Amino acid sequence: MYPFFWYWFKGKNIPFYMDFKKIVNNLTTEEFENSYRQLDCKAGDRPTDLNTLCIEHMLKKIPAGNLSFLDVGCGRGYWLNRLRQEGKTNLTGCDVFENMQLPWANYIKCNIESLPFEDKSFDIVSCHHTLEHVRDIEKAVNELKRITRKQLIIVVPRQRYNYYTLDLHLHFFWIEQELTRLINLKRYECRNLTGDWCYIGYIDN
Repeated sequence: MYPFFWYWFKGKNIPFYMDFKKIVNNLTTEEFENSYRQLDCKAGDRPTDLNTLCIEHMLKKIPAGNLSFLDVGCGRGYWLNRLRQEGKTNLTGCDVFENMQLPWANYIKCNIESLPFEDKSFDIVSCHHTLEHVRDIEKAVNELKRITRKQLIIVVPRQRYNYYTLDLHLHFFWIEQELTRLINLKRYECRNLTGDWCYIGYIDN
């Protein structure tokens, strides 16, 4: 496996990332976040982890009107920029990175397990290719639900568990129920779109 890790992580910190699953819970919060802030791998060479079918499906499901949006784990803001292209203006992103510049959206540095927003702060909350990376996934999901007013959109990869993975995933969702039971909303739809689960849940006020 070493040659694959060496190629994917561009020859940097290979032992750390190969044994990431074993050591991750011994890291401090700052060390854990730094493992992503300092990450330099082939995945960063593409604009987004989202596939085209997921993007099209999510855009169709967003209701009309003057809505507020939050993208948790927004990275460089690809999804927020797509929303801007669709005419959406009340946009916010958050992630663990310092001084992220998003000309088309507000940006707040924070951790998904402790979001600095009041209950029901945003009409639409999205979280793409992030939950599989967090350490306390139940706490993260509860935070997402807490701040959502209308619609919660989550995308995670449909993937079996493997100890050696190039993507640093800590949680795996091979069957739909593994995701839907975790989120635990009464009204939702969940579709397998080109190898990703695209979940859209509706908040009953």
